[in-house]
Amino acid sequence: MVEHDPRTRLGEIEKHFWLTRSVARCMGISLTEGMAEGRITPQEYALMVTRCRSAGCSEQCQFWLADQQEKASAAPQFCANASALNDLA
Repeated sequence: MVEHDPRTRLGEIEKHFWLTRSVARCMGISLTEGMAEGRITPQEYALMVTRCRSAGCSEQCQFWLADQQEKASAAPQFCANASALNDLA
């Protein structure tokens, strides 16, 4: 039996940490401040990164981020965290 590295099932944690954080920033959201203010827990933040890792849309997300020239009014529809980010906005 071959053991599978969990990183092959989910995307790289660092990459998806920064994608999640970057989409939030484009919306004017600081996830760090959100945690400090009690609007999001560290566990919810970790879940957001995990959702991003398993969503399979990182390339689409990178293109979306590259196109942002001003504050986004909402998360992109394809984003696995759209609902959570829109609620925080």
